[in-house]
Amino acid sequence: MQSVRSAQLFREYRGIVLFLGLMLLFRSAFADWMTVPTGSMNPTIVEGDRILVNKHAYGWRIPFTMIRVTTGADPQRGEIAVFYSPKNGERLVKRVIGVPGDLVEMRDEVLYINGHAQQLSSNDYLYTLSDRTAEMVHQFFTEQLQVSQNQTHDHAMMILPQVTAMRNFGPIKVTTDHYLMLGDNRDNSADSRYIGLVPRDEFVGRANTVVASLNPDNWYLPRGDRFWKALD
Repeated sequence: MQSVRSAQLFREYRGIVLFLGLMLLFRSAFADWMTVPTGSMNPTIVEGDRILVNKHAYGWRIPFTMIRVTTGADPQRGEIAVFYSPKNGERLVKRVIGVPGDLVEMRDEVLYINGHAQQLSSNDYLYTLSDRTAEMVHQFFTEQLQVSQNQTHDHAMMILPQVTAMRNFGPIKVTTDHYLMLGDNRDNSADSRYIGLVPRDEFVGRANTVVASLNPDNWYLPRGDRFWKALD
C-alpha cells in the first residue's frame, strides 16, 4: 500500500518535482543569484542586493560539482566576480584588480599596476547606502583601471577615512592562475589584502546585474531604483 501511495503522490506532483529539479540544475550549471549581506562592494553593490551570477562565464562545470569541463574566459581586470575564499571557503563577491603576471601595489588608497598609478577622481554622485554606512564619514571616487593600452574600466569606489584599514600594501606579484581581488568599499572589505590571491579554480562566475534589492533598513521592502540594474 505504501508503494502504491508513493507512486500516486509522484504522479500527482511530478510536474513540480521536475520543475524544481530543472531549476536546481540550471542554478548549479548556468546562472544563479546571490544575496549580498555586507557592504564590502559599496557603492556598486549594497546590502540586500540580489545579484545575477553567470556561472559559465569562466568555464562550465558538471552540475553540483567543482569539476570544470570547459575553460571559459579568464577573469579580466575590472570585472566583478564571485568566488570561494581561499582562507575559509566562504563565497565572496569582489572586483578583479590583478591578473596573472601583474605587479600590484597600493599607496594611500591609490592602486599601482605594473608601475602605473590608476587614476582616481572625486565623484559627487548620490549613491544608495545602508543607514549605518551613510552615517559614517565617506567619500566617493571614480577609479579608472587600465585594462589595455587604450582601454580603461571606470567604476565607483568608496573610502571611509576614519576607519582603520590597510591603505598600503605590496608590491605583490600575481602568480600564474591566481587573481588579486579588492572590494569597491576599499576600507571595509575582506579581500586579497587579508585572504591572499584567489586561485582560478575557485571562481564561480561573473556578476553583471542586480536582479532585485530588498532594503534591510526598511522592513526589507524592495528598492525600486535597483531593479535589474547593470553593474559597472
